[in-house]
Amino acid sequence: MDTKTAEREDNRKREWSLQDFEIGRPLGKGKFGRVYLVREVESKHPVALKIIFKEQIEKYKIQHQLRREMEIQSSLRHPNILRLYGWFHDDERIFLILEYAHRGELYRELRKHRRFTEQQAATYIASLTNALAYCHENHVIHRDIKPENLLLDHEGRLKIGDFGWSVQSRSKRHTMCGTLDYLAPEMVENKEHDYAVDNWTLGILCYEFLYGAPPFEAESQKDTFRRIMKVDLSFPSAPSISAEAKHLISRLLVKDSSKRLSLQKIMEHPWIIKNANPRGTCDI
Repeated sequence: MDTKTAEREDNRKREWSLQDFEIGRPLGKGKFGRVYLVREVESKHPVALKIIFKEQIEKYKIQHQLRREMEIQSSLRHPNILRLYGWFHDDERIFLILEYAHRGELYRELRKHRRFTEQQAATYIASLTNALAYCHENHVIHRDIKPENLLLDHEGRLKIGDFGWSVQSRSKRHTMCGTLDYLAPEMVENKEHDYAVDNWTLGILCYEFLYGAPPFEAESQKDTFRRIMKVDLSFPSAPSISAEAKHLISRLLVKDSSKRLSLQKIMEHPWIIKNANPRGTCDI
């Protein structure tokens, strides 16, 4: 942890240490560390503690990326964005104190059910759209919205839980980043991009929620890239999905980023109005 980050005391309610938490069961394991369910000793409040090994950070040279992720996520306050309450470190590890999402990854639910109902899908897309509108107002482009990065709280409310590829910027960007099946054409073609890459991803996710797989999935990376660049979009006959849902997806998966449906227009779309739960909660 460098001096600049350590000095950002405004992001912390207090100076934390490992002694402030009772460590519980493991919640997950990633490339750079592990996540545990823990309880804050004083308040007995459950939170998730993400432990990242400094050795891994140095090995993969992600110091700058991690610092940016922490600074962005800790500054955001939205019901559909997972809170980062604070962080601390020792000689070997960095600890992130995160809001605990009781129901875990949306990815797991999607794999279990194979696909969601139109009501569930619309509720998740509306929640995501609200969260992204808030991010964009704060000049944050997420750039890696996918089911693995989305979590559910105890009420089934969706939370964006990973800001590893996000950036805070008022200008267009050039870095190709994110996950293959969700990349917008401008990223695949190494062109500059802006907030509209997140709008594209909403179209990909909407399709995946309803059909059970991303629309441009192919045997090889090359074929996936080709399908994305051509916007080779088709709708299988089964399952039977409403014309309004297909219309929304078609208006988001548009190659010209300036012509993609705006976040405001998504919220006003007939499919969202008809199907989304205004409370943002879902029973699965």
